[in-house]
Amino acid sequence: MGPDTGLLTIGAFARASRLSAKTLRRYDEHGLLCPVHVDPFTGYRYYAPAQLEHARLVAWLRRIGMPLARIRSVCELYATDADAAARDIRAYWARVEAETAARRDLAAFLVDRLSTETAGKDDSMSQLNAPLGLRCAARSDRGLVRDTNQDSVYAGPRLLAVADGYGGGGARAGSAAIDALRPLESVSADSGELLNLLADAVRMANHAVQDLPDSGTTLTALLWTGSRLGLVHIGDTRAYLLRGGQLFRITHDHTVVQSMIDDGSLTEDEARSHPQRALLLKALDGAPSPAAPDLHLHDAQAGDRYVLCTDGLFTVVPEADLRRVSATVADPDEAARALIALANEAGGPDNTGCVVADVVEL
Repeated sequence: MGPDTGLLTIGAFARASRLSAKTLRRYDEHGLLCPVHVDPFTGYRYYAPAQLEHARLVAWLRRIGMPLARIRSVCELYATDADAAARDIRAYWARVEAETAARRDLAAFLVDRLSTETAGKDDSMSQLNAPLGLRCAARSDRGLVRDTNQDSVYAGPRLLAVADGYGGGGARAGSAAIDALRPLESVSADSGELLNLLADAVRMANHAVQDLPDSGTTLTALLWTGSRLGLVHIGDTRAYLLRGGQLFRITHDHTVVQSMIDDGSLTEDEARSHPQRALLLKALDGAPSPAAPDLHLHDAQAGDRYVLCTDGLFTVVPEADLRRVSATVADPDEAARALIALANEAGGPDNTGCVVADVVEL
């Protein structure tokens, strides 16, 4: 026991908390778990039994890989509001999962590439020669309320894109962002280089809107290699994949409302009518240090259908209806028309942009 009744020596506290004395000293140095008493002559640390729960929380957070600085913030929240601490942990883990998904896609590509090279084959050529192609269409509509249309769409042989501009120069911003990606149509690259090309193109897109004050745009785009699609996404435009009759959203909104859903403070139903549902956390706004976009690789299969759209569609059209039309209207152009018609039938409160693309055997 320590100098005061009930205090534990660092050794006893280490055994009780199942942390090493070295770890406890490090946590003390970082201000995460400070002893209640330090002997002024020996420097020996003493802890209160009530600190054991705090010690276990820190240890658990370290096991999930949370940085020490973030742990300090969670512990401060936990001291006054356990629910807030739980929401912060949930938000942290949502970001970890998103980052892990991107690394998983790249790792899968590297495994495939190295395995192919070991077999004496050229993966990049096999991907370019894969007997798959895209059949696609793009449509945009002003809607029934807005005076102008700030949504931009594009569907080419290899590039699919939607952008939703905002501000006085929103229409120009959306068009400029897509124009910055169009040169990728003629660039040959394997899957490993694909994400680098998209990242570079998005930086150029951000540069293209810097002369449009108080304006910017969201952007969601897919670039086709022949058997894989590279996805770049920033903002709240979306991409969906219809596969085997099931509709999957493959983008994550960069909005205040989505962050509240992630941390558990808002439900999906509540988000639909939230007054801040259009408030963006990320966009292309010409800033000198632009926000990082999401980048992913997707393996394509014959029969897949990709639907890219602006929030003018998904905020008023239920996902069940989006899936129904996507699954039953065979022609991409007719499907895009039908989806926009649904948005207008729901009041058409916003511009609507939509790209529909089918992966087909050549």
